[in-house]
Amino acid sequence: MLSLSNPAAIHSIDHFTLAVPALDVAKTFFSAFGLVVEERSDELLLRTKTDEHVWGRVIVGDTKHLAYLTFNCYEEDFVTIAAQVMETRAVMTAPHPTARYRDGLWFQDPEGNLLQLRVGPKKTPDVRAESLLTRSERVDRGVTNRTDFESVHPTRLSHVLLFAADVDAQVRFYAQALGLGLSDRSADIIAFMHGRHGSDHHLVAFAKSHRRGWHHSSWDVPDVEHVGRGWMQMQASGFTRAWGLGRHVLGSNYFCYIEDPWGSFCEYSAEIDFVPQGFAWPAGDHPPEDSLYLWGPPPLPNFVTNTEASTTSPRAPE
Repeated sequence: MLSLSNPAAIHSIDHFTLAVPALDVAKTFFSAFGLVVEERSDELLLRTKTDEHVWGRVIVGDTKHLAYLTFNCYEEDFVTIAAQVMETRAVMTAPHPTARYRDGLWFQDPEGNLLQLRVGPKKTPDVRAESLLTRSERVDRGVTNRTDFESVHPTRLSHVLLFAADVDAQVRFYAQALGLGLSDRSADIIAFMHGRHGSDHHLVAFAKSHRRGWHHSSWDVPDVEHVGRGWMQMQASGFTRAWGLGRHVLGSNYFCYIEDPWGSFCEYSAEIDFVPQGFAWPAGDHPPEDSLYLWGPPPLPNFVTNTEASTTSPRAPE
């Protein structure tokens, strides 16, 4: 359990729900990315090949946007976290009309993102995965040539990154209300936050923009080889706009971001830093030149462009 001197904390993202104009387009993209896509009459459910858990939902909307984000906590922490949320004077709301689960606490963060807090399973890892293989180990497994590889399939959702008009305010809210810890930041440009029950370097991140918006979902793959092969897989499927292959400074992970049909991104990520439960991560404020990458090609011109250009004020679902 966490120290009594710290706020109670969520432990996982259960799932995100993304609204897009056309489900058939989304099915093509996420299937090519390597996810298992279950098509229903009014939604897509996103799973990984090795896990029945629904990591993401895609529903129909006039424009692309985050419909809501669901966080899981332990049963013994729910009442305390709910009280923390209410102490921040967050706006309480009704469940989203299409909610997968309607239980728990529904509320908006300071920028109007709809959030759900509920008791659910811990989906973040408890320890850092050991995944690197030497060449001799690859030979032992019979994987030596390009033609030997099967399709790339992510193993789990790692994190999400949201645009925010006020990054500092979002960091304060997610720390005070949900108990997330600050991992690293770069001024008011970008900030990364981890779950304190053991999680990747970041579970949620925020990037500066003129308003809220959806930037990317990040999906874990075993190693840098899978990141590179995932990029080749997406090119073969016709999705050729990407940033990568590269390696981040903050989080240390290898990455390749594939631009989706709506101007946001899906990331293949490997070997991200891990923050064990109880570990005091030395959060730093890093120069802007370190906020994106250690090495790799220059980012796409639109990589930090928020395509959700509406300036209307957010409101709770009816």
